[in-house]
Amino acid sequence: MADKERILIVDDEPQIGRVMRTGLSTHGFDVRVAADGEAALDLFNDWRPALVITDLSMPNMGGLEFCRRVRLVSQVPIIVLSVKSEERIKVEALDAGADDYVTKPFGMDELLARIRAALRRTSARVTNKSAPH
Repeated sequence: MADKERILIVDDEPQIGRVMRTGLSTHGFDVRVAADGEAALDLFNDWRPALVITDLSMPNMGGLEFCRRVRLVSQVPIIVLSVKSEERIKVEALDAGADDYVTKPFGMDELLARIRAALRRTSARVTNKSAPH
């Protein structure tokens, strides 16, 4: 269906990708999964998701570089999902372009709430830009 919000998941762990695809699809999202940043950039450019969820540690191109590259062309919300919980890494991810940071393991309800919040902010930006001043 064309009216489903598109979410791109970037994670090199197949089990995480499957769990997230199933969980998010069950909640009405159109989900695609890429195993690294390079494949994700190709998919991002072709598919244009409404939101991206990315891991940090991946082969070929990690999550930080992926965030930087996406930010060159888009303001799409990016949520980092990582086992790394150190404040320094969270700050680095946010400075690289991430909008939010969730530490693994995570609860699907919390992730869904963060997705809804990010999509609301995006929707509000679009609405505010189109409103007359």
